[in-house]
Amino acid sequence: MTDDAVIWNRLAALLPEAEAQEVKDCWDIGEQEAGLGLLVSGILGHQVPISDTARAQISVLAETWGEREALTPQILQCRDEGRPGPLKLIECDGSMVPEAMGEAEQDLAGLVLVPWIACTRCGHVLMRAHARESWGHLSYLARYYVITTPDRATVLLLFPADSADAAFASLQRGCSDAL
Repeated sequence: MTDDAVIWNRLAALLPEAEAQEVKDCWDIGEQEAGLGLLVSGILGHQVPISDTARAQISVLAETWGEREALTPQILQCRDEGRPGPLKLIECDGSMVPEAMGEAEQDLAGLVLVPWIACTRCGHVLMRAHARESWGHLSYLARYYVITTPDRATVLLLFPADSADAAFASLQRGCSDAL
């Protein structure tokens, strides 16, 4: 079983058995988008308390399967288990970083960095790098994922557009291991 399937099944297990099986079945038949919707609505419907790390992991899965924008409002409404964890979803905190510094500056020129997930131990931040569209909004898909210093001024690690899960795993591994 792949790591993604293990994570999927672990998150599905938060739900009552019948609903958990539905979410697992969605993975098995390749309907991840529907499964994410079932997962999040089940967590909300049953008022299942989840950790900050689980909330961030669900957001990463939603990003990977193109559902982050649609599911973020519900993900943010999920009941908190009340204990601080090592990672925190900071989606929608309203901040953006217009310019990046460091070795990745050339790759990120003209892109806007949007804070997404923070490490509560060291303060490093996983951000999405988006282009600003001609009509003024940010692009739907991230061009890169970056891990920055706590002040968000320096890019420490840069990941390609298809690597949200790898960027999250790097942040999750911990301060000394990942950076």
